[in-house]
Amino acid sequence: MNSPESPLTSSGRARRRNIQVVGGAALWVVALVPPVLSWTTQYEFAQAVQFCLFAVVVPYLFVAGGLWRWLGLTSNEPLEFNDDGSLVAPRHLRAADRWARSKLGKDGHGRAVSLLILFVAQCILWRSAPVVDALIRHPWLSSVESLALIGGGVFLWLELVDSAPFRAGAPRPYRIGVAAVAMWTVWVIAYLMAMAQNTWYRGFVRVDHQLLSRVADQQVTTGLMWFIAAAAFLPVVFVNLYRWLQSEEDPDEELYHLVRKDRTRGFFGTN
Repeated sequence: MNSPESPLTSSGRARRRNIQVVGGAALWVVALVPPVLSWTTQYEFAQAVQFCLFAVVVPYLFVAGGLWRWLGLTSNEPLEFNDDGSLVAPRHLRAADRWARSKLGKDGHGRAVSLLILFVAQCILWRSAPVVDALIRHPWLSSVESLALIGGGVFLWLELVDSAPFRAGAPRPYRIGVAAVAMWTVWVIAYLMAMAQNTWYRGFVRVDHQLLSRVADQQVTTGLMWFIAAAAFLPVVFVNLYRWLQSEEDPDEELYHLVRKDRTRGFFGTN
């Protein structure tokens, strides 16, 4: 069993988790109220930042901060893990504790890939021209967008990072691949938007007193989407790559066995 944390370390981590949850909730609210909501009907970069907050940033903060504790879905007792990675159950299991225990011992790579496909599909949907034009005409639809993207994002991040009582279920090579593809999805959408001679979104009305020209708005949009996606997903790629390479098991041998296992069982873990 892992050694218990010192009270000081535990207190510092608890404070950081609280800040992450509060920060995620604050960003969610700020993105749905004026003046930010009004900016999303005028500028592409505001629409893009709102999308990135819902799809990437807020879900990560909720998962990293352990939102389940705030919602009373997990025990307040300290959660520890055995050396084999299994959860040491608290005396009084709650919904999140039971779900976390049910996931232990199950291969999570198929689930991670399925959630990645959902993430990619949602990115394409919510950044498509008809949908964004509808969001511009009817800003209240941003609430629907936020629920869909944050919900899917939370489940995706649960496969990429640990969030007690949950453990990331996918092997590290899968986490690296899933995080990279999710980041590239946002990058590709941003790149295509920047290369377009005319904006994809006809709902934006250009007026003389606006802060940015159409071209500048597109370039700022691309830069912000690239930066936010990289800031969120690149740490997952590098941390998992470093820990994988530093593991006791030879990485090449581990990858060989992983590929052999997938060929035998199927990519999604089915026979």
